[in-house]
Amino acid sequence: MRKGVKAAIVGSVFAVMVGGAGYGTYNVVDALNGDGGGSAGGGPATTKKSGPPSASEVEETTAAFFAAWEKGEAATAASYTDNAEKAAPLLTSYAEAAHITGVKITPGAAAGATVPFTVRATVSYEGKSEPLSYGSRLTVVRGLTTGRALVDWQPSVVHPQLTAMDDTLVTGESSTPAIEAVDRDGKVLTKEKYPSLGPILDDLRQKYGDRAGGTASIELVVRHAAPDTPDTALLTLAEGKAGKVPTTLSATVQAAAEKAVNQYAESSVVALQPSTGDVLAVANNRTDGFNAAFQGTVAPGSTMKIVSAATLIDNELTTADGPAPCPDSAMSEGQTFRNIENLPPDEGATLAESFARSCNTAFVKFADEVRVDSLTKEAQDRFGLGRDDWKTGIASFDGRVPASGGPDTAANLIGQGEVQMNPLNMASVTATAMTGTFRQPVIVPRSLDDRELARARGLAPDTVRQLRSMMNRTATSGTAAEVMSGLRGRIGAKTGSAEVDGRAKSNSWFTGYRDDVAAAAMTEDGGHGVDASGPIVAAVLRAGG
Repeated sequence: MRKGVKAAIVGSVFAVMVGGAGYGTYNVVDALNGDGGGSAGGGPATTKKSGPPSASEVEETTAAFFAAWEKGEAATAASYTDNAEKAAPLLTSYAEAAHITGVKITPGAAAGATVPFTVRATVSYEGKSEPLSYGSRLTVVRGLTTGRALVDWQPSVVHPQLTAMDDTLVTGESSTPAIEAVDRDGKVLTKEKYPSLGPILDDLRQKYGDRAGGTASIELVVRHAAPDTPDTALLTLAEGKAGKVPTTLSATVQAAAEKAVNQYAESSVVALQPSTGDVLAVANNRTDGFNAAFQGTVAPGSTMKIVSAATLIDNELTTADGPAPCPDSAMSEGQTFRNIENLPPDEGATLAESFARSCNTAFVKFADEVRVDSLTKEAQDRFGLGRDDWKTGIASFDGRVPASGGPDTAANLIGQGEVQMNPLNMASVTATAMTGTFRQPVIVPRSLDDRELARARGLAPDTVRQLRSMMNRTATSGTAAEVMSGLRGRIGAKTGSAEVDGRAKSNSWFTGYRDDVAAAAMTEDGGHGVDASGPIVAAVLRAGG
């Protein structure tokens, strides 16, 4: 679609505000100087009210807002909101840029000041028309300066897919041709069947649509304000020819991943094939639609101990069977670190034992022996992390393991401090630990665009042997044993929980492997690794077997 639409929208809104009927003009100007426009009764309020809007005010304001919206009177509709300056352009673009007409809004039963509603309309463009139907909701609030009952303005009032303040709706020729994404076996992948693939399919379309051999469609889309964010298609008026884009995904594993994350709010998971680096599944269950599985930047908690254990082994500080005492607490650079509650101390523990029990203090005690950049070098040189050079086929973050001094040297060893990861990174860590070879993850085959993939040294065979032994012990008799029970074949795992400032509950982390499948998951506010992310990973590993 043409990017010039937005300038035209702004100009048309200005014309409505200046040259519109006196009632509408008064209310928009009044809104820009205060917090909304006219009252539902049609004139300025004579007495400033306070407190929550009454049921009658909610009904009257909602009815007036809907009536103006249905008539295409953008300035008037905007005057019934608490942010007319932002509401007017979007409501104007609804008719002028999105070409939506014949609007009929049916309100549902109010729940206090919140009113759900259904919109039915028609989208028409160059002789093509399609019906449009969707649901949304609004909330009526008290204007702070005027005391009027006003619609609390959010773009999602106009359409639930409008998530940012300057997102808008546009109908026209698609900016890139449609694609037909297929899995590794040629099965078609759609956002209808695999909902969490929606943003990923949009990303693939933006990046590969022009080279896939398709032709443009006529579509109603969300034009996102954020730069480099692909349009979100809402309705197709005329189908173009879809170009085929191959992916590495497995429809079977993807379906299991979708089902698994849907059991836990704010969850993300990635599954890889360690022998190739192919991404088999990526799923997110998030209210914000963000692809946290690939682009998240949060602390990984104790799953990071896979990299930390490799650091200790490769720097000859200990071995899997060597000493790694687990006291109640340990101090580094003036900061005291403790284990999770109810973990008994074990001063005679080996690294394998402390790893399987997820003992923080065992790793913290090595902070004075490792160099400030030891963990960083291990992550970059052996595991391919933190160099900003992954080319997966879509937008992704490849981890961050800075050379932190002070107490963060210890904190980084247990996946806190300044370390940042996402499930894609930790699934790759597990795959590297399992095979000894770093294979940069890809969701689109390299053969499609001949891009250069990231490289790393990988791990020595003896380090791999020790890591696999420790991860297997964790999966069979350690903190991951209950979650991994019943899985056959070669298995290994690592649990984790990452504390987040200002939150009472930790983020839940879990990573594991079974034969030639490695997976990692993260659940915000999910608690311990076995509480949320563990069952997600186990379900995906079970499907991939």
